[in-house]
Amino acid sequence: MQTTIFDTNLPRRALAWLSSRLLKLAGWRVEGQFPSIKRCVMIAAPHSTNWDFPLALAATFIRGGRIYWMGKHTLFWGPMGPVMRFLGGIPVNRGRAGSLVGQIVDAYGRADELVVVVPPEGTRAKVREWKTGFYRIACGAQVPIVLAYIDFPSRTVGFGPVFEPCGDIDVDMPKIRDFYSGYRGKYD
Repeated sequence: MQTTIFDTNLPRRALAWLSSRLLKLAGWRVEGQFPSIKRCVMIAAPHSTNWDFPLALAATFIRGGRIYWMGKHTLFWGPMGPVMRFLGGIPVNRGRAGSLVGQIVDAYGRADELVVVVPPEGTRAKVREWKTGFYRIACGAQVPIVLAYIDFPSRTVGFGPVFEPCGDIDVDMPKIRDFYSGYRGKYD
């Protein structure tokens, strides 16, 4: 991924300061530390509202991290396109989902540092089963999964443990889901 003005010291400090003040004013707090590992998939759950994105981004700024995230390609049209890219956005066309995992795995192969955030639900709507793309990306790129969370009842955004996938999704997914059992989205 390319370096932008976002990666320079002054904007990062300014965004961290602004994010800290805004979250505090809104009654939110950040738990945990941004992972010190340079390459990982970070899942953020539960994902139930558009507010999840600014909350997660603010927590990342506060903890000094740099994330990339995938968004509908339509978010990158017009004047918002450069802003979304500046904030780490990667445009994806969900109509071509089959090649998405491979594209992101390839990006890990080209990058010394890369943290891609993936909501495991794949949508803001309530779902019974999580999508498995985040897991397939982590296994394909041979990187760990960081379990990040947003909990609306406690007004907390956090960075949880690093999870090393064993390669068997049937073994790993219940463990991952269990971690999130106590967290609630805005709309559950």
